[in-house]
Amino acid sequence: MKDEQNNNSQEFIDNLKNGIWLFGLSSWVFGITDRSIASFADGYLSALDLTQLFTAATFFVAWLFLKPTSKV
Repeated sequence: MKDEQNNNSQEFIDNLKNGIWLFGLSSWVFGITDRSIASFADGYLSALDLTQLFTAATFFVAWLFLKPTSKV
């Protein structure tokens, strides 16, 4: 009984980690898309726009490396 409960809580935690990671992934994609559209909308790409895009892309790549591993 105790082992089954421990297994269920570990499965819940793994699902929670994956859910948070997927939510963050979609948030980063939305943020980069939004920043890109805003940057290119006026036809002029400033240094601030480039810095914001580079920073968002760097954090997005870092988020990809934080993907939780499954223990199968």
